[in-house]
Amino acid sequence: MNRRRFLEASGAAASAASAYAAASGKPAILGGAPVRGKSFTQWPVFDETEEKALLGVLRSGKWYRGNGQMVRKFEEQYAQLTGSKHCLAMANGTSALLCSLAALDAGPGDEVILPPYTFVATLNVIFARHALPVFVDTDIETFQIDHRKIEAAITPRTRVLLPVHLGGASAHIDEILATAKKHNLPVLEDACQSHLGEWKKGKVGTFGTLGCFSFQASKNLNSGEGGAVLTQDAAILDRISEFHSNSSSHHARTRRAGIHDSGLNLRMPEFQAALLLAQMTRLETQSQTRESNARYLTQLLNEIPGIAPARMYEGNSRNAYHLYMFRYDRSRFSNLDRGKFLAAMSAEGIPCSRGYTRMNKEPIMANVLASRAYRKIYGEKELEQWRERNQCPANDRLCDEAVWFTQTMLLGTRSDMEQIAEAIRRIQRHAGEMA
Repeated sequence: MNRRRFLEASGAAASAASAYAAASGKPAILGGAPVRGKSFTQWPVFDETEEKALLGVLRSGKWYRGNGQMVRKFEEQYAQLTGSKHCLAMANGTSALLCSLAALDAGPGDEVILPPYTFVATLNVIFARHALPVFVDTDIETFQIDHRKIEAAITPRTRVLLPVHLGGASAHIDEILATAKKHNLPVLEDACQSHLGEWKKGKVGTFGTLGCFSFQASKNLNSGEGGAVLTQDAAILDRISEFHSNSSSHHARTRRAGIHDSGLNLRMPEFQAALLLAQMTRLETQSQTRESNARYLTQLLNEIPGIAPARMYEGNSRNAYHLYMFRYDRSRFSNLDRGKFLAAMSAEGIPCSRGYTRMNKEPIMANVLASRAYRKIYGEKELEQWRERNQCPANDRLCDEAVWFTQTMLLGTRSDMEQIAEAIRRIQRHAGEMA
């Protein structure tokens, strides 16, 4: 056989083998053809709309808040979109949370209640105020803070309830507000992942004393970095406005002479606001696509034993689906551990992750609580009691079972959702070989 015929025969054999692997449904990690051969929707989505917005600010020469109009215009439109009386733009979502805690006068000696299943920024802002974080366990079926356990965590030192609307879904805001009212406590909603999310037709982030959003690069509404605070209280708005602008009342509704309180520079630049205004033109359409695909994907995954999509509370009338989350039961996959399941999914062309870790057990907790400042404020005895109070067994289990898809994976077609489900079914059929 000459070289040309040998190569032709080798190519034909390889093609035949690939076709056989695909037809047999063998997982890619075991040598089969991947379910999916192309990437999901790229993020961010942009075109000349964003380009014109950025060039407009550039050419105006008015790049910072105070001499341009983009930030104020964004605040007006975002307040209108969410149904809030007031909106104040920030440098990022962390800034929004930090300014909110400052406006609520949470500080040394105070306790702030939060869930352990959240991004570290929710915790960091509490530490930045030298307050003490108190973790309330997770409702494992919804991935949200377990509202039934909040009241037991309240003490005379509790200053703020800080629930997180995780992944675009909503915590049980009715029950949280009722508990807060009973104990005369403010509610600070961390809605950083929940743009357009709704609870009984009201937008999340508008129910509590304050609501915070992030516009970081991965978010459904994206300007690279950025954030916002919503409130119905004009007096609180003024306090936040001063704090976020180096103690200056220049941007406050009511100006005061002199410098009255501490603050930082956490203002949003004009460029980010212009980008957000452009991105907002796509937000509703993209949200509808995510919701439609998520509903279909949930139908498919509910048919697979061992896969449990995150449940929504009855009042959660709209999920923003920044994340699509489910629990993986390895016992229904021949005891295949989650790490191998994730690797097998990746080999099929379906990227996924294990989600958050046990925040209450991360090294940051031991390190900060052992710091000179915290030992001086709280004392060794109280810090030791803190460790006993902050056990979260349901969250421990969730952190062993959770699997996430990102919001960009929901921007495709129904066939994309079918490929995700087929990849899981294929892995389940061959889990014994992989285990």
